[in-house]
Amino acid sequence: MTSFWNNKSNWLKSAHNTKWCLIGCAIGDFGTIAFFQFNDFQVSTLTIMILATINGLLTSILFETVILLKAGFDLSKAFKTAIGMSFISMIAMEIAMNATDYLFTGGAILTWWVVPIALVAGFITPWPYNYWRLQKHGKSCH
Repeated sequence: MTSFWNNKSNWLKSAHNTKWCLIGCAIGDFGTIAFFQFNDFQVSTLTIMILATINGLLTSILFETVILLKAGFDLSKAFKTAIGMSFISMIAMEIAMNATDYLFTGGAILTWWVVPIALVAGFITPWPYNYWRLQKHGKSCH
């Protein structure tokens, strides 16, 4: 069992995959929070967090689909791969980022010092799952 978690090549590849997922999720998530933070809409924190999560998932799927299209996948396969390979990872990532934001700010608030912490939490949370999936099933998005 110990050797299962010792594949350095798969840790690096899963980190690379997690990075692309994080970029996509962060664009939609932080963009949504910024929209409500910098506009005068009276919306509950929970509503903002739900919308941020949805938008994070959508932008991550879009971003990963584009990456896969550039890698030579056809549109249908790229889209199915982007959803199928990383949806659990994206959900875990979104929950971690939004929980971190809420824990440190008490709301859906972007501040210069919370963003890097939320990004680290968003990366670290799904990374072991992405490694496990790659190691056990040989499945990877990229």
